[in-house]
Amino acid sequence: MADIDRAKWAVRERVWALLEQSGAAEAGGRGYIPAFSGADEAAERLTTLPAWQRGQVVKAVPDRAQLPVRVRALKAGKIVYMAVPKLAETPPFYLLDPHNLPVPAEEVADRVVAARIARRVDVDEMRPVDLVVCGSVAVNRAGVRLGKGAGYSDIEIALLAEAGLLSSQTIIVTTVDELQVLDEDLPEDEHDFRADFIVTPERVIECGSPKRPTGLSWERLSPEKIAAIPLLAKRASCRDG
Repeated sequence: MADIDRAKWAVRERVWALLEQSGAAEAGGRGYIPAFSGADEAAERLTTLPAWQRGQVVKAVPDRAQLPVRVRALKAGKIVYMAVPKLAETPPFYLLDPHNLPVPAEEVADRVVAARIARRVDVDEMRPVDLVVCGSVAVNRAGVRLGKGAGYSDIEIALLAEAGLLSSQTIIVTTVDELQVLDEDLPEDEHDFRADFIVTPERVIECGSPKRPTGLSWERLSPEKIAAIPLLAKRASCRDG
């Protein structure tokens, strides 16, 4: 493990422990995006942002903490793209269309239900994204964020950027508990993206200058990671061929 990876993991462990001790997130959440108790309130506060109100296409993570965001997006008539967990299938995104829901928004926004009934789409079938909603373990006021360490959000954002689905107008938001917002520098890789806004149950924090990838950083992907994600395995095969 590289020094920066060790530094990132130390921060995650500290935040998971803090959330566990305070009761601000569900127990047993180490290793995951925290399912914090104020997720519904944070989602409601997110709906007050102009970027939310004008956006029509949302790309959201499948984590439980962001379930209230997905529900509100569908109820507001927004298209929602949700990644297949671990990008483990192809096509790798669920399409949740508010105008064609076989079950209520509260149900289809759940990743288990979406896996059963939602249509999956590939990147080349997706519309340009207005708002990206990601989960975080920790984040600072500059927008530097740490996920759970598996790197899936970075890959998803890189795929969208590579396909031209992100523009200078696309906003990246993370919803977290106040305890996850750290007043310190956080370790950051060159390929890491930053959040534009942090939304907690109590407030909205506007971050610094945007930072987005332009595409996949193949040199950062291990052979095991590539093999585990069908879309990447297919692309790697084409590159090698």
